[in-house]
Amino acid sequence: MMLPGVGDAGQARLRKASVAVVGCGALGCTIADLLTRAGVGSITLIDRDIVEWSNLQRQSLFDERDSNEGLPKVVAAQRRLHAVNGEVSIDPRCADLHSGTIDDLLAGARVIFDGTDNFPTRYLLNDFAVRDSVPLFYGGVVGWRGMAMAILPGMGPCLRCAFDEPPPLGSAPTCDTAGVAGAAVAIVASVQVAEGLKVLLGHEARVNPTLLDFDLFENTRRRLTFAPRPDCPCCVHRRFDHALAPPETGAALCGQNAVHLPGAAHCDLARAAETLRATCDVRLLPFMLRATPNESTFGDPLDFTLFADGRMIVRGTTNIEAARAIRARYLGG
Repeated sequence: MMLPGVGDAGQARLRKASVAVVGCGALGCTIADLLTRAGVGSITLIDRDIVEWSNLQRQSLFDERDSNEGLPKVVAAQRRLHAVNGEVSIDPRCADLHSGTIDDLLAGARVIFDGTDNFPTRYLLNDFAVRDSVPLFYGGVVGWRGMAMAILPGMGPCLRCAFDEPPPLGSAPTCDTAGVAGAAVAIVASVQVAEGLKVLLGHEARVNPTLLDFDLFENTRRRLTFAPRPDCPCCVHRRFDHALAPPETGAALCGQNAVHLPGAAHCDLARAAETLRATCDVRLLPFMLRATPNESTFGDPLDFTLFADGRMIVRGTTNIEAARAIRARYLGG
């Protein structure tokens, strides 16, 4: 309350605020922790995954007990956050956010924080934010590199002004193919929360309308300033392609202990193979690639087959959401 721009009135505003954190991975953990300690009154946590031992290097709300218990991330996060500040209401939603669930999951959120790990969900969040005029704070970290951007609908550019389309499936590294530096996570999440708190406190004019891009290993940092693109399909032409797209589905393959996921986009198999080789044994074939992760994720032997049209068969599970989590983890989509 001693901070400039906060005071008693500002703290009261934060106590009445409702926000949503989408994703309880590295970014989401740090974002939720900072918001809870700042006294934001109501926080909805949305994530479909469970805590795994490999998360602990960068996901600061979890510990070995959570991993051993295999708790849903939102449940483990709620337990930890209640121990930090019992006056904050934490609503854990162990759910898959997609075009069919987004309206329900984000209902009532004053601002949205992006803690996701895949491009389709980010573009869906951007559509929702622009359509419903809800501030969105984008963030992303892979390796030592981080990016952050405040999206204030009606006041500046949206995500599609900066990146018109998501990269091809399998062409970009993910945290499971390139790792994540916890220090980079802390920077991006802190920027996201600082800008979000300005909005909640009524200081939108002080939000920095730029894209922060940095690489801690190379010691580079830049801020990119740009205006809304005149031809932006989202914030200019009001075309919400991702929000209107039908939800992705999948199907367990009878008797095979496997799940089939339909194609979402064309995949460059050669580029995907190069990305995957850091963490998987990969066999590239003319019309598909087969990959076996170096470490099993769900206890059973696991491998997946990726086709050029983006279809995927995940063997080792019959759980559709688990199969989708595998695709997001290794292919980023």
